[in-house]
Amino acid sequence: MVIYDSVKKSKVPFEPLNENEVRIYVCGPTVYDDAHLGHARSAIAFDLLRRTLKALGYRVIFARNITDIDDKIIKRSLETKEPIERITAKYTKHYLNDMTALGIEDADLAPRATESIDEIVKMIEKLLENGCAYRDEEGTVWFDTTKDKEYCSLSHRCLDDDETISRIEHESSKRHPKDFALWKACKEDDVCYDSPFGRGRPGWHIECSAMIEAYLAYKNRDYAIDIHGGGADLFFPHHENEAAQTRCATHRRLSKYWMHNGFVNIDGEKMSKSLGNSFYIKDALKVYDGEILRFYLIGTHYRIDFNFNEEDLLASKKRLDKLYRLKKRLYGVKPSIPDSEFKRALLEALSDDLNISVALAVIDEMVTKANEYLDENPKDKGFKKSVIANIEVIHEILGVGGKDAYDYFRIGMSDEEIERIEELVKRRNDAKKRRDFNEADSIREELKRLGIQLMDTPEGTVWEKVE
Repeated sequence: MVIYDSVKKSKVPFEPLNENEVRIYVCGPTVYDDAHLGHARSAIAFDLLRRTLKALGYRVIFARNITDIDDKIIKRSLETKEPIERITAKYTKHYLNDMTALGIEDADLAPRATESIDEIVKMIEKLLENGCAYRDEEGTVWFDTTKDKEYCSLSHRCLDDDETISRIEHESSKRHPKDFALWKACKEDDVCYDSPFGRGRPGWHIECSAMIEAYLAYKNRDYAIDIHGGGADLFFPHHENEAAQTRCATHRRLSKYWMHNGFVNIDGEKMSKSLGNSFYIKDALKVYDGEILRFYLIGTHYRIDFNFNEEDLLASKKRLDKLYRLKKRLYGVKPSIPDSEFKRALLEALSDDLNISVALAVIDEMVTKANEYLDENPKDKGFKKSVIANIEVIHEILGVGGKDAYDYFRIGMSDEEIERIEELVKRRNDAKKRRDFNEADSIREELKRLGIQLMDTPEGTVWEKVE
């Protein structure tokens, strides 16, 4: 497998630190608000990476943190008069529900900042002891960027211009403009924890470094983990600062590979709350099924900025419809062994830095050829079993295609409409059991007028709404 390393700015062969094992850490949400499509894009991109590595035979240990103490959370608490614990619990739950709806596999490790204070304090103590951090008069602990000779070696974006300095918090108590807070001294209305260097709370950057070291890192490697991922907006300063902290505290590098996904734009404009066009996942899920949304978001290569618009989403849905029409054609067939050439081609495409365009082309070709073959050989049970197995492979790796085919085509129907149809189908089946075929036929005609097509299978009667 080859992946694009954001530091080297090129594709490189992926070679894990430990044979047949991969340790991945992806920056998770700050839980002060509902998740937006940018969060969805990142989660889906790294879910695809994780699934691909597993399909290639690796044991994957995947960690995604939750930042549940932060300036934004405190600000939201002050604005709403709602306790911080309630805010973070609510939005963490919302985030995890959104991820489930999008088919994102649960993280193996999901550390939270508030549950990792001891680990954070330990790393800050090391940085103070070796002179890479200092405490100001107010009790805030700062990382001294001048003590790290490799600072900015990750992003190469640390220029002394106004734009760069404006992105890094600048306060008079810092020795250098690029220094950043490891521990923020208590202020009024703050959430505070005890520490050897005074009451306060962790800065944002130190959380990830400390949690990686405590919960995920190899203890006997030159690098702590194999892959660190996140959105492109995190590359600088967040990931740059993480890397610096880990180098200075542990005398080794944080991650062997760095991967970043592109931004999400709404109709071509970069998504931003300040622009008032942030598109929450919860709102998208009110209109589109999670699998349809996933398939749309996964369809653009993860490193490319994504332009979200409804026209493209509907075109993506039509592509997914074709897969489900094939699955519906094979309804009731049990899977056997997938076609080895199909799985090889799919994994070969994804092994090239998750080349989703080629992977989807492989799937499209499989669907087309399967339909053509079934037109000529409708009773070939062995072929049908192999195709169903291929669809299971698609679900395993891409996270789509796993729904019941008939349920998929009911997406968008109201619960009341479905209940009415299910009741009519039940009445028809009861009439057939009584051998009252006149009533059964009458109900079938009623369903037909509603646009419902029935199919009697060994597993029972299934139905779909025909457009």
